[in-house]
Amino acid sequence: MEYVSSGEKRDECIFCLEDLGEEDEKRYVVHRTKHCFVLLNIYPYNNGHMMIAPYKHVSCLTGLDDEVLAELFQTVRCSVKVLKETYGPEGFNTGINTGSAGGAGYEEHLHVHVVPRWNGDCNFMPVLADTKVLPEHLSSTSQKLKKAFSEMEVGT
Repeated sequence: MEYVSSGEKRDECIFCLEDLGEEDEKRYVVHRTKHCFVLLNIYPYNNGHMMIAPYKHVSCLTGLDDEVLAELFQTVRCSVKVLKETYGPEGFNTGINTGSAGGAGYEEHLHVHVVPRWNGDCNFMPVLADTKVLPEHLSSTSQKLKKAFSEMEVGT
């Protein structure tokens, strides 16, 4: 709510964060690899909703070379494992929307959504009040997930 009510708008790409390591906490970056990074969605569908993006500014998978593409999906796999161990979800929505026709809310920079899901997690609030209820603040989620990523073996 703090972010939404601040009216803060950015002109730059929200996923071009390669050289902004000092802003990781402010931008909810929870993990970095050689070619990709993981950050929390500031408008999450559920607690732990992460996005994984390559540093390279491309709008489609076809713009990535094999090394970056492989690391992107290894990081997705690692993110799922971290969420399983940290929050114990019963399932996941994992996906990429490219282009406006493909449903991309932000189509300029490719990113993968990983949304943990629990049976019954879609309560009445989104239907009746056009709002979501998240029991944990993003900063708490960020701290938990940073710790989990740091404790995980690389490449798992």
